[in-house]
Amino acid sequence: MKKYKIQNTPFVVPTSDGKLIEEHFGHATDGNKAISIAHMIAPAGWSEPFQTPEFDEYTYIISGKKQFIIEGEEIILEAGQSIKIERNTAVQYSNPFTIACEYIAICTPAFSMDKVNREV
Repeated sequence: MKKYKIQNTPFVVPTSDGKLIEEHFGHATDGNKAISIAHMIAPAGWSEPFQTPEFDEYTYIISGKKQFIIEGEEIILEAGQSIKIERNTAVQYSNPFTIACEYIAICTPAFSMDKVNREV
């Protein structure tokens, strides 16, 4: 039995806001609840509601810029920068800029909608 898995067909999460989410490993892809790894592209003008996730989230920006509002503080990351946001932290993610933002997101434990706690 091989002790590795190459992911050639990530799970593409259906969205209605133009954001591309390709989960390579995680809850939706293979049932892994310990970690999720996703490639994402947030289009210009995209935003999500505030949320308080029950997981740590690491983000690495590949290209473009992404805005984070973390407990009232506005932070903008550019290509080559990364951030860790601890679980149970109020955060809003957005791309208010004119070009798409491509990034990798890693969540521990794995991302799941029942643990993201989005405001309505």
